Amino acid sequence: MINKLSTFLECSRVFSLPMTILSWLVVFTYSAIHSGNIWYGILCLLGICLVHLGTNVLDDYFDYKSLIRQVDFDKKEYLKNTQKTKCRYLIAGLLNETQILELAGVYFFIAGLIGLFFCIKCGTPVLKFMIAGGIIAVLYSILSKIRLSEIAVALAYGPILFGGVNFVMTKTISWEVFILSIPTMIMTVILLYIHTVMDFEYDIKEGHYTVANAFDSQLDSLTVLKIFIILAYASLFGICIFDISDWQILLALLTIPLSVDLYQSMKEYSIDNNSVPAHKWFHHPMENMAQIEKLQAESFMIRMYQSRNLMIYFSLFIALGLSLANL
Repeated sequence: MINKLSTFLECSRVFSLPMTILSWLVVFTYSAIHSGNIWYGILCLLGICLVHLGTNVLDDYFDYKSLIRQVDFDKKEYLKNTQKTKCRYLIAGLLNETQILELAGVYFFIAGLIGLFFCIKCGTPVLKFMIAGGIIAVLYSILSKIRLSEIAVALAYGPILFGGVNFVMTKTISWEVFILSIPTMIMTVILLYIHTVMDFEYDIKEGHYTVANAFDSQLDSLTVLKIFIILAYASLFGICIFDISDWQILLALLTIPLSVDLYQSMKEYSIDNNSVPAHKWFHHPMENMAQIEKLQAESFMIRMYQSRNLMIYFSLFIALGLSLANL
């Protein structure tokens, strides 16, 4: 039972949940400061996390169906590619297609019940946020193949997540929360973009058209990463300019060295895909490293952890800044 649960969590890519939790934390803090319903905010987090996990599972299912339709697809050869952890449990036979669809169905069903509760308690505007999020969740696998994954993630982790959480907590729709969402939204897009840069060659082989592989090389694609990083930090000043929060929000600037380190790490990867970044104290947490080393996937996963943890620290500083500004 424990092994099966562990497999379900692995295939749901539970390691990516912090990006959802920390995005939620920022708008939760803001809404709580503005007399929002704290319990509704916590319940909303559960629903959002379930949608996130369901989207991950559904994305893997569609990717798997696309893979096995390829004439030259060879399971043994694919499993040798230690970088790609997606679909591994399906290809290795740990779970079957029916179980994957059932798992996604459970996630979405429970999230739907939570959404229905909010519709009854908070009003029909909740339904608009639910429909928008649901469309992205269902269509994400398709959008990721036609260079729209960054836009999908930006919408999901920006106006939809921030607007939805703020509404169920305060029963108001505020333009301020949409501006507040911009910095963490961009950092979340960076996490996705790092993934697509490292999947540059594999996405091309599998017919995935991403913003990253629109460039001639991985190194060239890092120009977009640099722009994203600059915009994330510049948008912090917009929050001050529009008087959404005070200067304490600029505590997030303390993560600039982590962003520079991530960019340098990606430059190394673009030159040598097998290079493993030197372990630094601010790279942590990095869970399941024993298993990752066994799969010889350190080069890929450490950089994923770097980008995820950058988003975690960045969001924590924003939440802290919002709290300090309210003292």
